[in-house]
This record gives sequence, structure tokens and C-alpha cells, in this order.
Amino acid sequence: MENQTFTISALAKTHGLSRSTLLYYDRLGLLSPSGRSGSNYRVYTASDARRLEAICQYRRMGIPLKEIGAILASTGHTSSSEILKRRLKNLEREITNLRRQQRCIVDILKQTELTKESEMISKEKWVAVMRAAGMSDDDMRNWHIQFEKMEPQGHQEFLESLGIGESEINEIRDWSRKG
Repeated sequence: MENQTFTISALAKTHGLSRSTLLYYDRLGLLSPSGRSGSNYRVYTASDARRLEAICQYRRMGIPLKEIGAILASTGHTSSSEILKRRLKNLEREITNLRRQQRCIVDILKQTELTKESEMISKEKWVAVMRAAGMSDDDMRNWHIQFEKMEPQGHQEFLESLGIGESEINEIRDWSRKG
């Protein structure tokens, strides 16, 4: 396996990425091919594949690409440790904010009795409730992103319960995944 090589398309597919993403990572200096084939195609090694796996892992943690570059370039443990600790603190703040938003929603649901099963809530009513709770467009967008990350099927079912059409649901879920 150590002598195995990959084309850009094969490596991208293995990690669920697009070819253009790997080209972008190359432009940023995060992942460059180890060589070129006789036809001048990019060739990646098993070592490159491991580096890409590390990049993907850091991305799943929400680490920005610039900081991933710093982590990969660091020779010492300190730089990566500081970046990971900073990300952890940011996550703690985000979780605290999400819990605050969650409490606001629960309070509004209690106050307005929106949990009655016989009463259908529309997208427009839900947005009005969120705004009444003091949530901005950015707060609502973040709410969708976190809902999609934590409970994708529940997010789908929730959007359907609001009577939103399939194409709009797909659009919301697409930007939620990319968020």
C-alpha cells in the first residue's frame, strides 16, 4: 500500500471531495502532488493520502484552512495544540449560544402553546416565532447548520412538518451541510 499512487480524481473520490477542492488545497499549499505522470497528470502517494485525511479530519473539526496549514507546517506540538484549544473554546461558546437559543424556543413554545399536535405550524409562523425570540437571520442560519450536523434526519422531518417544498428543503439542507 505504501507504494500505491493515486490520480487527483481517485484521491478526491476516496475522501468524498471534488477534484476542484484538491486543486484549491494545492493552490493554498495544503496538499501538493508528489509528482507527475508521463502524461503530466498529478500523482499522489500514500503519504499524500494520509495528509489529505488529516486535512479532512481538521475540516470536520471546523478548523479553518489557514489554521490547518499552520498545524501541518508546525514542527512542534505547541502550534497545533494552541489552535485545537482555541477551536475547543469556540465550540464551547457556540454550544452555550445554541443552548440559549434552545431555551428561547422552548419558552416561546410553552407561551404560545405551539406544541399542540392538532395545530400545524407553517414556515412563516416558525420564522416569526424565531424572530420574536430575538434570533437574527445569522442565528437562524446557525441553528439550521447545527441541527443538520447533530440530527440530519430530524432536520429533514422538521422542515417537512413546516410544509416546505422538497426543492427548498434540499437547498436549506445543502447550505446547512456546507456551513
